[in-house]
Amino acid sequence: METLTTKNDIAVPMKKSKLYFAFFDTLILVGRSCKHIFQNLDQLLSIIISPVMFMLLFRYVFGGSIDTGEVSYVNYLVAGIWVQMAAFGALTTSLSVANDLKKGIIERIKSLPIIGSAVITGHVIGDLIRNTLSSVFMVGIALLVGFRPNATPLEWLQVVGLLLLFTFAISWLSAIMGLVARSIEAVQWIGFVMIFPLTFASSAFTPTDGMAPAIKFFAENQPITHVIEALRSLLIGTPMSNHMTLAIIWCLGFTIIAIPLSAYLFKKHKGNR
Repeated sequence: METLTTKNDIAVPMKKSKLYFAFFDTLILVGRSCKHIFQNLDQLLSIIISPVMFMLLFRYVFGGSIDTGEVSYVNYLVAGIWVQMAAFGALTTSLSVANDLKKGIIERIKSLPIIGSAVITGHVIGDLIRNTLSSVFMVGIALLVGFRPNATPLEWLQVVGLLLLFTFAISWLSAIMGLVARSIEAVQWIGFVMIFPLTFASSAFTPTDGMAPAIKFFAENQPITHVIEALRSLLIGTPMSNHMTLAIIWCLGFTIIAIPLSAYLFKKHKGNR
């Protein structure tokens, strides 16, 4: 790929590396996704309302009936709400991709001299920014309703890093859903079916000890539980065990599989839906 520069008033091609153009193409499309967030009232409201709604619902409606031992329920709850919010928020990637496909926007972008992977990457990073903003609101609400973490600054950095890694992995999986689903409605129910069982059949809202044996086995060995327990350990000092290691392995595994697969599906996609 080339751009033009001038030498003695004569236009001369100036060669740039593919990595250079990939970076700037992605940057432009990240900016496009961010504009959608701040110009779309629905997305702005979801950033603000979702953390408030879920935190208040579980804190004051269900909290009094759930025994979490020596840990107060609000301290127990925050990690689960945070991961659930990140998981459902990451599904916005699939909706954004599906919407672009339906409107023919991706076909127009593919006709331009632009790095193809930048389109999906722009959506993923844009939704990563969106979820970061939502997480900030959620932590603020949690502190107002009694959340009292004892994490050190280093542990907070680990919390942020793990949450970003988890959101990044789910966003790439969501991109695949957006590329293969036949309609926006299909994207919505596929995402719900994929995320809903994983978040509720986990240690997000209640300890796994009281669950039926089969559900308990699933809950204790699925990726979202490992992410939740790792965050909970960092935030309030519950036992870490091997949760952090397994959480990172799961997230990296999803990402390593999802990025090339989504790139392949994007390249093979033809025509509007």
